[in-house]
Amino acid sequence: AMVFQNYALYPHMTVAENMAFSLMLKGVPKADSDKGVKRAAEILGLVPLLSRYPRQLSGGQRQRVAMGRAIVRNPQVFLFDEPLSNLDAKLRVQMRAEIKELHQRLKTTTVYVTHDQIEAMTMADKIVVMHDGMVEQIGPPLDLYDRPNNLFVASFIGSPAMNMLKGTILTEGTPRFQGEGGISVTLPAPFSIGNGEPVVLGIRPEHLRLADNGIPVTVVVIEPTGSEVQIIGRTAGGEDIVANFRERHSFTPGETIQLSVEPDHVHLFHGETGKRIDKPSQR
Repeated sequence: AMVFQNYALYPHMTVAENMAFSLMLKGVPKADSDKGVKRAAEILGLVPLLSRYPRQLSGGQRQRVAMGRAIVRNPQVFLFDEPLSNLDAKLRVQMRAEIKELHQRLKTTTVYVTHDQIEAMTMADKIVVMHDGMVEQIGPPLDLYDRPNNLFVASFIGSPAMNMLKGTILTEGTPRFQGEGGISVTLPAPFSIGNGEPVVLGIRPEHLRLADNGIPVTVVVIEPTGSEVQIIGRTAGGEDIVANFRERHSFTPGETIQLSVEPDHVHLFHGETGKRIDKPSQR
């Protein structure tokens, strides 16, 4: 396996020499080494830079050279350890796309360690979410997004984070969630949990809608991004709730709005264990 954490290169060597260094140590003939370096340079768009020194390169170019240094060894596994953390935001997005495109081309198994869940969501075929050294959940990004196993995964995956409201489950009659400050949310179907049990209702910001008879929320902050409007509101029970709207609404801080929950997108977690609670038919 080839491991690299950042783009630390040998400053006194050219790009070509940096990329060929590991092959030289292994005693690979120069002709074969040159061929390997040329192939890696073509893959990474580094051919015009082969005679330059690291000090003459941008951060993104140095990162590509480090990747080239790994590619020439033709490893069975790449291990990326927070490789983009030292880059600025725009370059991180660009390198994210380049690494994903490179993986699609080389098809080499890649283990990528990151604390940035956007990186994990956009780049991974499979995510392993770890917490205190324990694996919390393994699966494709959208599986983790749509069906988090527990509160930790639910709060970690998604930006802005999933809203979490504490309360109890009432199963007599129409099943519903009863939250603090008089919040009541009708549930789409029975869940596998007893009446009166403590629960946490999870709902993502994009699954809240303006309504006439929803959860009353006082608008605290409005954040227009252009493509959408995000509001941070506060419930009567003092819990903050974030909602995203694709439409352009005119909110004012201090006004009260009502938010309805899209019933098919409700997540329910046990209030004590934090584990996901499913509908009986999904067990």
